[in-house]
Amino acid sequence: MTAKPRKQPALRFKSGDDVSELRKKLGLNQTEFWNKLSVTQSGGSRYESGRSIPGPVRLLLHLTYGTEKQAGDLLDWLRQKE
Repeated sequence: MTAKPRKQPALRFKSGDDVSELRKKLGLNQTEFWNKLSVTQSGGSRYESGRSIPGPVRLLLHLTYGTEKQAGDLLDWLRQKE
C-alpha cells in the first residue's frame, strides 16, 4: 500500500524582508549569507530588496537556514515526489 502523499511543508522565508531580517540576526553580510546558496551578493541583494525569490532559491534557503526539523520535513517531501 502506498502512503498518502503529504503536502509541501510551509516554507520559512516568504519575502526578502524575512531573509534580510534573518541575515542581520545571524550577523552575516550579504556575501557570506548568499554564498552558502551559490547566489551572488548582487542577486541576493535584489531578492532582499523585493524581487521575487525563485522557488529553487526558496527551497535552498529553507534547507540551509531552516531548523533541522524544517529541513528534514522538506527533504522527506522532496524525496517522496516522483
